[in-house]
This record gives sequence, structure tokens and C-alpha cells, in this order.
Amino acid sequence: MHPFQYHEPQSLDEAVTLLTGESASAAHIIAGGSDLMDEIKEGIVSPASVVSLASVPGLAGITETDAGLRIGAMTTIADVAAHPVIRAAYTSLAEAAGGLATPQIRNVGTLGGNLNQRPRCWYYRHPLTQCLKKGGDRCFALIGNTKYLCVTGGDRCYIVHPSDTAVALSVFGASMEINGSNGSRTLPIGDFFAGPGVDVLRETVLEPGEVVSGVTLPRPADLGADGQPPLSLYLKAREREAGDFALVSVAVRLAVSGGTIRQAAVALGGVAPVPYRATQVEEYLTGNTIDSVDAAHAGTLSIPDARPMTDNGYKVVMANNLVKQGIARLLEG
Repeated sequence: MHPFQYHEPQSLDEAVTLLTGESASAAHIIAGGSDLMDEIKEGIVSPASVVSLASVPGLAGITETDAGLRIGAMTTIADVAAHPVIRAAYTSLAEAAGGLATPQIRNVGTLGGNLNQRPRCWYYRHPLTQCLKKGGDRCFALIGNTKYLCVTGGDRCYIVHPSDTAVALSVFGASMEINGSNGSRTLPIGDFFAGPGVDVLRETVLEPGEVVSGVTLPRPADLGADGQPPLSLYLKAREREAGDFALVSVAVRLAVSGGTIRQAAVALGGVAPVPYRATQVEEYLTGNTIDSVDAAHAGTLSIPDARPMTDNGYKVVMANNLVKQGIARLLEG
């Protein structure tokens, strides 16, 4: 294990000060720790100091507000999955949280940590491979195993986004609360994640010293039609029944009124370096009546710009089928 200094700040300002007092590569945030500790033990990162958010007040918990729902970044995945309001009104988020990793990891892993985890590409995770994402000069995956890589959105680096909760949050118009030395800011979740074309070394737009403090969701009535909460679900295809990352996942949200789909949001995981919005599916569904929707046709619109590699063409078929299945299930309900 690489030695490092451990800091446990008692406030968000103190945490930001510790993070900005070090170079970006020397200080790392630790939340639940399930990802960072793996990276340290495997020799992928070697931080000089680790800044824990465990004792910072206000970063854990789920609160209902006039504007909607606020989930603190240090709220455990298990608490997100079990919360009655999330289960009833933001069902796809509860299903995504309840199906990720294992019960042990869900009990310690946090929402902020899940959203900010690093990619699971074999070549990035190998301590002896200096790939582009670790400052190297090439993507070794291109001449290696491409089974788990993206089928759209790649640019020199071909990772897939690993977070289940990010995909589910995408269909609810969630916003990210960010704090740093220059104050606080709020970003739509779609603007928070950054593909390799923006910066191959990172996956978000967080600046050095910035911390995600929470996630906010619009009120269920604002997401539905005629003030009614929307219908949503989350489906995930994986190689193992439990404790595995998504080969492909899909979150679907529909707001239906008078037999017509008034709003539709569809997001995919496991296919791109960021959560992927299936905009053509959304456009097809919106304004159509339930009886006129062809779920199979909707599925074929999932990834129109797909460019699969040698070993991952199955992801396109899988995405089409999961979208078809998700829409059919919601419409039947």
C-alpha cells in the first residue's frame, strides 16, 4: 500500500482548502472508499494525501424541498435505494441503486462516489499499463480486448461510463451541486460528465479542489404530465447476476396523460464514455399515443451513431432490446 496522509476535515470549506492546498495529482477525495482504495492498492494512483468527507456535516441525507428532492453526496447507495419517495416517484433511480455492486458495497458506497468513480477499462486498471487516460501515448484497448468498450462517443480513449445512478439521474433532469475555492455552482447532470474528446485524463468537469456536495431532482409533479408523477424503470444487462457492472443499461421515464405520451426520457449506460441520451427514441415517443407506439421500432433508434469494434457489436443489439423491453413494460403498466 502506498503511504499517504489522511485528513478528516470538519467542514466543506476546510475540505476545499485541503484540496486546493495540494497539487491536483497529490490530493484525492475519499467518500465510501471502495473505488479509491482499490486504485491505491493496485498502484493506479499514488496520492500524497487523502481527504475524507465522512465528517463534513450536511453531505449525507435525503431532503424533500419545495423544488424537489436533494440527495447529499455522502448519502449511501443503500439509503438511496430504500428511500420511499425515491422508490415511488423516481423509481429508476431506486432500481439502479438497489442493483449495483453488492449489499456490502451499497452500505458504504455513496452517491457522490458512485457518480465520480473512475472507469473500469482493463487497460486503465492495469498498474503496468500507461494508457492515454494515465498520461501515456496510446490506447492499448484498440489492439486488445474491445468487448467492454464503448460503441459511440469514443475519441482516442474508448471507456464506458461505469455509474448506474448517473444513467438513472439523467432521465430526471438532475442537477449537481459543486463547491470549490471560488464558491458554489450548479450544473445540469448532462453538463457534468466529460468525454475523452474534452479531456482524456478525466471524466467530469470538476476543477482541482472542487467537491460534489449533492444532487437535486425536480419535483415529481414537474416531471409528469398534468401534475402526475412519471413512470420510470431501470434495466441492466450484466455477465453476473450480482456485483457486476453493466454491459448495457437503460433508464426510461414516461409521462402519460389521456393515453398520450407527453414527455419521454431515455438514457443508456455501458455504451459511451458518458451517460448516453437516446434522443431519437425520445422524439419518437413524445406525442404518440400508447396504442400507436411500436416498442420494437423505438428500440432500433437507440444508438443511431453506433460504431462498434471487433468484440462489442453485441452492445448495439442489447441496447435496442433493453430499450424495447423498458418501453413495453412501462406502457403495459
